[in-house]
Amino acid sequence: MIAQVIVDIAAKQTDHIFEYHVPDQLKDVEIGSRVFVPFGPRKLQGFVVGLSEKSEYQGELKDLLLVVDEMPPLTPELVSLSAALANKVFSYRITILKAMLPRVMRANYRKLLTPISADAKKLPLFQGDPVDLNEMTDVKQIALARNLLRNNEAKIEYVVENRAKKKTENQYSLTLAAAEYQKIYDSLRSNAVNQRKLIQDLLQHAEDYPKKQSVLEKKLTISTATLNAAVKKGWLKKSSVEVYRNPLAGFDEKSSKKIILNDEQENALAQIYSSIDKKEAKKFLLEGITGSGKTEVYLYAISKALAKGRNALMLVPEISLTPQMVRQVKTRFGEKIAVLHSGLSNGEFYDEWRKIRRGEVRVVVGARSAVFAPLKNIGLIVIDEEHEATYKQEDKNPRYQARDVAIYRSQFNNCPLVLGSATPSLYSRARAQKGVYQLLRLTKRANQKKLPEVNLIDLKHVEFAGGQFDLSVELVDAIKKKLENKEQIILMLNRRGFANFMLCRECGYVMKCPNCDLSLTMHKDTGMMQCHYCGYTEKIPQRCPNCQSSQIRFLGTGTQKVQEELTELLPGARILRMDVDTTRRKGSYKRILDAFGDHEADILLGTQMIAKGLDFPNVTLVGVINADTGLWLPDYNASERTFELLTQVAGRAGRAEKRGEVIIQTYNPDHYAIKLAQTQDYERFYTYEMRMRHAGNYPPYFYTVLISVASKKEQNAAREAFNIKRQLQGRLHPETIILGPTPSAISRLKNQYYYQILVKYKKETELNAILHHIQDSAQEVKKYGLNVYIDNEPERII
Repeated sequence: MIAQVIVDIAAKQTDHIFEYHVPDQLKDVEIGSRVFVPFGPRKLQGFVVGLSEKSEYQGELKDLLLVVDEMPPLTPELVSLSAALANKVFSYRITILKAMLPRVMRANYRKLLTPISADAKKLPLFQGDPVDLNEMTDVKQIALARNLLRNNEAKIEYVVENRAKKKTENQYSLTLAAAEYQKIYDSLRSNAVNQRKLIQDLLQHAEDYPKKQSVLEKKLTISTATLNAAVKKGWLKKSSVEVYRNPLAGFDEKSSKKIILNDEQENALAQIYSSIDKKEAKKFLLEGITGSGKTEVYLYAISKALAKGRNALMLVPEISLTPQMVRQVKTRFGEKIAVLHSGLSNGEFYDEWRKIRRGEVRVVVGARSAVFAPLKNIGLIVIDEEHEATYKQEDKNPRYQARDVAIYRSQFNNCPLVLGSATPSLYSRARAQKGVYQLLRLTKRANQKKLPEVNLIDLKHVEFAGGQFDLSVELVDAIKKKLENKEQIILMLNRRGFANFMLCRECGYVMKCPNCDLSLTMHKDTGMMQCHYCGYTEKIPQRCPNCQSSQIRFLGTGTQKVQEELTELLPGARILRMDVDTTRRKGSYKRILDAFGDHEADILLGTQMIAKGLDFPNVTLVGVINADTGLWLPDYNASERTFELLTQVAGRAGRAEKRGEVIIQTYNPDHYAIKLAQTQDYERFYTYEMRMRHAGNYPPYFYTVLISVASKKEQNAAREAFNIKRQLQGRLHPETIILGPTPSAISRLKNQYYYQILVKYKKETELNAILHHIQDSAQEVKKYGLNVYIDNEPERII
C-alpha cells in the first residue's frame, strides 16, 4: 500500500504529495493519520491525505517510519477541506492542516549534534544532555560545532517531538473479597483512623470501585500515604487512567424556564427544521433585532439536529461571549457539549478536541478556530453574530474566513447553515437579497418589550462633568439615577489604556514606538507606555526624552482614565473594567461577567468586547463614551463597523422587564451611521451604505484581494510591490481595478515597512493562477528579507 503524504515544510517546492511505502506493521494507517517520514537527511511530520495500491513513481519508495496517533487526528472531511482551502486562501496546504490541530499536536523539531569520531566523543561538549543546536548560544560552542561538522567528526540528527500529553490520574481497584476486608478492619488498631476509614469505604461501597485518587482523598479526607500503604499491603491495586481536563467545571447548570416562542421564531424554526429533515445544505440568514430571541432559535434547532441523531457546531465571535453562551448551551444539553477557544489552556484545548474526535460529545461551541473541530455527522452549523470581523483570520496564515469554511462543511455534511445577527454584514445581506441565502426575520423582542430609547449627545456643545472631557453631565446624571434605583449600567469606550499619547509642550515631541509608526499608549496601572501592535513597553517618562522639559502632557483617553474619572465622580459606585488589560489571565472573562451578573458591581466599563451577546436583566442604561473612535479610520467599511457596534451595544439595555435607555456621545451626530444606529434601522442603513459601496466600487459589488509587501527597508518593499503590480497589469482585464502600491496607513509595524496593492474585480478567471504564482515567487524574494502576503476578501483595508 502507498501513502500519499503532505510533509511539514511550508514551501512551493514541497507543496505537493510525496509517496511512501507502507510497511506491514503500519497497515492500520488511514487518511488523516499523522506520520513521521524520512525526508532527505531529516525526519519530518506529515499527514496522510490519500492511500493507493499503486504508484507511478519508477524508483523505490521509502517506508513510513511511524504512525503517531492511535486514531487519525483529521477526518477525511478535514483532509478534503484542506485542499479546497489552499486553493482559495493562498496558503500552503501543510499550514492549513496544522491549523486544524491543537497547538500541542504541532510537531516540535530538534536539531541534535551527535559525535562520530572517538576524539569528538571525548569533548566536554558531549558529556551530558544531547546538544540541541537550536538552543546553542555560546559563540565558542557554535564555532566548535561548525568545525566538527566540516571535518565529519559530528553529524546532525533531526528529532521530531510530540508535545501532546494526556492527563492521567491514579485509580484504585479491589484485590480481596469482602470477608477478607472485614478481617482486616477487625484487626486494625483503634487509632489507625485513616486506614479504618478506607477499609470501611471498601466494605460499604465495593460496587463503586475502582475509584480515582482525587475522589478517595476528598471524600474520606485521607492522604496519598494512606493509599500507598494500602497498595503495599495488597489491599488495593493502583493503576493509571486517562482523565480529561474540564474547562466547564465552573459552569453550573441553571434551571431553564420554559420559553414560549413567538410566531416569528416558530416560522424561522419551521424552515430550518425542514432543511434538517431533508438534509439540505441550505444557508439561512437569521436577521433579528437585539433581544429578539435568536439564541432560542439556535438552541431549538440544535435540539432538532440531535433528535435526528446528528451533531451540531456553533460559532461565537469572541471569547468574552463564550461564558454566557456556554452556560445556556450546557443548561440545555448537559454533558454533551465541548468548547474550543483560545482562552483554554493547551491541555484543556487538547482534551476537548480529543473528546470531539472520539465522538464523545454532540455539540461544539467555540470561536473562529472551532470551525475546524473534528466533528462528524454534522446536522446543523450556526454562526452567531455573523457580521463580526473576528471570523476572519487576518494576522497570519492561513487567512481564512470561518463563514466560507462553514459553507464548505455544510455542503459536505448536507446540513443547513444558520447565520445570525441583528446587523448582518452587507456581504451576507446582499446574498439574501439575491436569494443565495434564505432571509428569516425577527422584528420584535422576544419579551414583547420595546427597543431602548437612544439619545445622542453632541460633544461639541455640551457641559462635561469632571475635568477630563470624557463624561457629559447628562450621562453622569443618568448613571446616578440608575444607581439610586439599584439598576446596572454598561459603558463602552473602544480604546483601552489611560492616554493615547505623550506630547511635550516645549518641543512638540510625541513618544513613538521604535518598531512601529505609532505613538505609545500610556497605561497608568502598570506605569508603562505600550505599543498595542508589537507589545513594546518602556516606563512612563517624567521628562521629555527629547528636550528634558517637564512640560509633558498625556492626551487622549482610554478605559483606564474613564474608570479613574468615574471613581472620582461616583465615589460609591462599584466598577468593573473589561478590556484586553484586565482579561489576560485565564478565566478572567468569566470572573468579570459572573461578578457583574451577580450584581457585585454597578457599572461594567469596557471596550467592544462588551458590546455583543451579553444578557443582564438589570442593565437599564448603556452609555457610549465616544462613538467616533472607529468612524474615521481609512477603511471602506468604517461606517458599517460603527453602525454595527452602536446597534449591538445599545441592545444590551432593557432586555428584561425594566425599560432600557441608551446615551451615545459623539462629535458627529449627523453622520448617517450614528443617526441610523439611534433608530436601530438596519434596513435604511443597508440601503444607504450599499449606494455608497456601489459608488466607490467596493464589496459586495466587487470582489477584493489585498497584496501586502513587507521589508525592513522601505525602498525594497516599494520596489517589489511595483514589480507585482506590473505582473497584474500585464494579465488582468482593463475593467479590473488595481489600486496602489501605496504605503499602508500604518506604514511601519514591528520594524517592517508595508506597501499594499488592492485588486477589485467582478470576474477574473486568470487571477487565481496569477496570485498562486505570486505566492510561489514570494519564496524566492524571502531570502532578500521581503515578505509577501495575499489576503482574499480582506475585512480591513488600511
